[in-house]
Amino acid sequence: MPKIKTRRCAAKRFATTGSGKFKRRRKNLRHILTKKNAKRKRRLGQATTVDKTNEKAVRRMLPYA
Repeated sequence: MPKIKTRRCAAKRFATTGSGKFKRRRKNLRHILTKKNAKRKRRLGQATTVDKTNEKAVRRMLPYA
């Protein structure tokens, strides 16, 4: 059986946690920051986990994670 290739775009965006979940960055922190308040920008800077509904797709993209 040949090895499965990892999707490099996914490997750069997701990291595995100790419990087997996937960590990801939040969106909306690249531009148009003047209208966003400080609390919102602070929260957007923090990482979060991938949602349960998308976890299967991420696992398929990262077979060895």
